[in-house]
Amino acid sequence: MPDLSPTSRPTLHTQAFLLSALAAVFWGTNFEATRIVLAESPPWTAAALRFVVAAGAALLWLWATRGITFAVLRRNAVAFVLLGLIGVAGFNAALFLGMKTSSPVTAALIMGTSPLTTNLLEALFNRRRPAGLALAGMGISLVGVALTVGAFSGARFAPGDLLIAGGSLAWALYSIGCRRWVKGAAPLETTVWTMVFGTAALAGIAVVLENPLQVMADASPVFWLVSLHMALVGSVLAFVFWQIGIARRGPAATSILFNLVPVSALVVAAGFGRIPDWSQVLGVGVAIFGVWLASRPQRKPLVPVLATQSA
Repeated sequence: MPDLSPTSRPTLHTQAFLLSALAAVFWGTNFEATRIVLAESPPWTAAALRFVVAAGAALLWLWATRGITFAVLRRNAVAFVLLGLIGVAGFNAALFLGMKTSSPVTAALIMGTSPLTTNLLEALFNRRRPAGLALAGMGISLVGVALTVGAFSGARFAPGDLLIAGGSLAWALYSIGCRRWVKGAAPLETTVWTMVFGTAALAGIAVVLENPLQVMADASPVFWLVSLHMALVGSVLAFVFWQIGIARRGPAATSILFNLVPVSALVVAAGFGRIPDWSQVLGVGVAIFGVWLASRPQRKPLVPVLATQSA
């Protein structure tokens, strides 16, 4: 059994923090990687290839660590199919199609607001008013996104930016649906089966609309290296690291690290020679502040000690 003594807990906490941060950094690299593969592949094929590899690796991970329980699949088959279409096929179709005209930094920043969008949608579904900090954070984040795309200097949102915003909404619906619709399944099982069904949809569309076999035959070594990076590092490994963080630190503390996604995308873009201007850097900072503000835990009103004792 692992050492769970008090002296070992800080070490486990630190490891979980570092792994969660790495997961966010890995996700941030996917946007520049998407730009690279789209230079050689149409969008449906690029998305399908990434998730064929990722789904296969995730399925092997599930089999090796937990075993495959078909009762879970039968019980949640409808939910897994719908969530796969929304959160895997829909989200990645929006990302790969949107990246044809959007930039990696802008795309990462829009996707970086997904936790905030999820919280607001969940409040709407539960018929409760969102917290004031959540609404303020959303407004500040939107100002940051506008700064990043140059909206205040006369530029307009590209069609790809709007597609990616739709993908962010799809991811928020996926996150809520996983909590509401799935019954008696571990997070890894939910991820694997939704990934499998979403991948099937992406692959089917790619075969109908494009020519994946020809693309793969003509692909360069760079294309394959980047595609494998997105599938194994930017998908499977990032998910596993993120889940370790949630298990050891809790979802609230871990979700704040999602702010590293646009920062990672900004650094990677700079590494490829596209140095951001001051408005983009400022926009990323403003948007991250908005998400952080909205993610702060709400203070509960203090209860007098005497009232508590008399209850």
